[in-house]
Amino acid sequence: MQRLFQLQEQLLNLTPMKIVRQCASKINWDQQLIAIRGARGVGKSTIIRQYIRNHYAKKDKTALYCSLDANYFVDHSILDLAEQFYRMGGKHLFLDEIHKYLNWGREIKEINDYYPDLKVVISGSSLLELTKGEADLSRRCMDYDIPGLSFREYLQFYEGIDLPTCSLEDFKDLHAFIEQVYKQCKPMAYFDNYLKYGYYPYYKNNPVEYYALTNKVVRYVIEEELPRICKVELENTRKIRALMNILAASEPYEVDISKMSVQSALQRPTVLSYLKFLNDAKLLNLLYSDLLNVKKMQKPDKIYIENTNMLYALATHPIKEGTLRETFAVNQLSVGHEVEYGKKKGDFKVDGKYTFEVGGPSKDFKQIAGVPDSYVLADDIDYPYGNKLPLWIVGFFMPVGHYLRRYFALLYDLRVELYDLRMHFEKNAVILHVHSFYRLTKSICV
Repeated sequence: MQRLFQLQEQLLNLTPMKIVRQCASKINWDQQLIAIRGARGVGKSTIIRQYIRNHYAKKDKTALYCSLDANYFVDHSILDLAEQFYRMGGKHLFLDEIHKYLNWGREIKEINDYYPDLKVVISGSSLLELTKGEADLSRRCMDYDIPGLSFREYLQFYEGIDLPTCSLEDFKDLHAFIEQVYKQCKPMAYFDNYLKYGYYPYYKNNPVEYYALTNKVVRYVIEEELPRICKVELENTRKIRALMNILAASEPYEVDISKMSVQSALQRPTVLSYLKFLNDAKLLNLLYSDLLNVKKMQKPDKIYIENTNMLYALATHPIKEGTLRETFAVNQLSVGHEVEYGKKKGDFKVDGKYTFEVGGPSKDFKQIAGVPDSYVLADDIDYPYGNKLPLWIVGFFMPVGHYLRRYFALLYDLRVELYDLRMHFEKNAVILHVHSFYRLTKSICV
């Protein structure tokens, strides 16, 4: 135990404190059990250690941070650790890299039961599942997803320019907001750099090998996390990497799963499963045209590499401007918002209300003519003209609240479960009851 406190002190001393991300303030650290998830390299561990430094005095042994990949856990369990820590007067236990610990869910549940006044924070992969395994923690645990840096955060981290956020509801006041931004900087002067290397915080420490490190992150997720967490066959990891390369070399398009199946040498159902895993792992963004009517194992309508930095790292050919613009827009809008594929009207629909068409400075309104709450996101412009907004502005949008994000996720899960029930009962006489329940629930959700 003493060794763990020594390791914690070393790590806390190395933790930068100059800038603390805004998303850290949205976490309810007083909750008995919380889970912090995120893609490898987005800064989850730094956020946790910054919180400890800001809220606990040096040498304070009521808080303990440890990573589950430490040698200590080769012959010690987290349940034993929690018991010993609690007896020593421990109040707040932080367990990083939780997904690397076998059967972690069962032991976390026991800790939660045995020590109700011990606050526990677990952190790990975006693939971390709270509902699977021997212990369902979804009702006990508040979960938070940490994204990479937004364009606004990039300006703060790398350029020392601290700017406010705006929201989707602020469109009428955008002129005033942009005037405020331009008093401090010209966003377009930094935008191209952000698209190339502004998403992951580790760029600052190793700019020369940034793309190599980003490729390493992709390989780690595919070769280590997918087999361990999602039970993907090891022999298929090479095919998944090939699938990622195919997607990185393609323009975003309406998906042809049969073609992807042939190109990747994987069966169609397997391709669909792997795409879902890659989406959950924050390597892809999958878009559907109607989230309320998504069926289990349904093919997505459009696929994007998760962020523009990853797209640059994976691409073997020059990236088309349209691909880059749409990838950026989807990535930034997906943080705290529900993004759907527009299909017939516009490129995207956000939160079921706002429609966006993405393009260059000459992009017109033909594809969204007559659509209420519709806007063009145009690259290479500085100021809005009517409903034509500068593309970079979506990098300043403030995410919706955490509880609303959980509502969206629960809404989707409920829709999938109802569809499964419908399929199951279609063979039985009670089909009318299931259909009635389905229609009623859908009407309430809408």
